[in-house]
Amino acid sequence: MFGPVLAGSRSRALWLGINLLTALLAAAVISRFEATLEQLVALAVLMPIVASMGGVAGTQTLTLMVRGLALGQVAHGNLRALLSKELRVGLLNGVVWAIVVGIVAALWFQDYKLGLVIGGAMAINLVAAALAGVLVPLTLKRMDVDPALAGGVVLTTVTDVVGFLSFLGLATLVLLK
Repeated sequence: MFGPVLAGSRSRALWLGINLLTALLAAAVISRFEATLEQLVALAVLMPIVASMGGVAGTQTLTLMVRGLALGQVAHGNLRALLSKELRVGLLNGVVWAIVVGIVAALWFQDYKLGLVIGGAMAINLVAAALAGVLVPLTLKRMDVDPALAGGVVLTTVTDVVGFLSFLGLATLVLLK
């Protein structure tokens, strides 16, 4: 934390470069749904909500996991219970916020199917965020990579890709069929 600036910059720059590549992966997912986005402009307006909520939810879990690892509170014996708890938290928050954002979107765009689509995507992404928030730091630690430095990059990729794929995929299936 108090090391030389150049060394700190170098290690962070590596993960910023990896983040750029993963952002291109998310952009590639979005580009696969270009025809859907052209037909429904409302999707472009709402799309960042799903990714943002997933990113924040996942970061909350990731932060708790990194702290737990640093303090020695996370061990092989409690992983199953911890994963189960975080998945239930993700599911509960996913359902609550799916209802809220679904109602807001349905009223805003006068389209209940759009509300169902964004609500479904929200629930899917918040569960995926909880799963990634637990597994990403554990996996990085096992690979001898600092989860505090690299976890956010990997987690953001997961929540962006899952969020965009679920939202645009559901929109294609429900709204354009």
